[in-house]
Amino acid sequence: MPDHLTVVKHPLVQHKLSIMREKETSTAVFRQLLKEISLLLAYEVTRDLSMTTKTIETPLTTMEAPILAGRKLALISILRAGNGLLDGMLELIPSARVGFVGLYRDEETLKPVQYYFKVPELMGERTVIAVDPMLATGNSSAAAIDLLKEAGATDIRFLCLLAAPEGVARMKEAHPDVPIVTAALDEKLNEKGYIVPGLGDAGDRMFGTK
Repeated sequence: MPDHLTVVKHPLVQHKLSIMREKETSTAVFRQLLKEISLLLAYEVTRDLSMTTKTIETPLTTMEAPILAGRKLALISILRAGNGLLDGMLELIPSARVGFVGLYRDEETLKPVQYYFKVPELMGERTVIAVDPMLATGNSSAAAIDLLKEAGATDIRFLCLLAAPEGVARMKEAHPDVPIVTAALDEKLNEKGYIVPGLGDAGDRMFGTK
């Protein structure tokens, strides 16, 4: 297992992912499971956030209580499928700032093409979590991280539902400083750049499009 990759083996994560993989799973159920699984993955990707303390009053006494340090997190959705992970994460971290990177994959070249970019200010002072359900070729993810670094981000993590070995290798080559958290490292990519066994196109399954 690559040292920059964390695969979340929690039983609830694995169970929910298995249902999502089934081709008969409906759009509504797929969307709900993605929201639930993103909550669980969010616990893992935020495990080592910086902490500080503040003085608070409990009903019984005064204490130094642990709280998150620094500026609010930035959650960056890689459109459009990233929005499925974003919803669940915002339930866990409602105060997070949110940004969007719009990329689509050119079906001929498999290279990413940018069409939208809007992120919070002061990116260099925030922990940034980029989310996209599928880490396939890694080209779009690497391009999105390029843009985030250009915007000033230095503390970046990448969260995905499924990863292919090719995508993990591409990300390590392009951004060795960005840890990856995923629910599964699948077998390979097929000739069309889809993850196998995978779950098909996450955006199509989430939004009911073909």
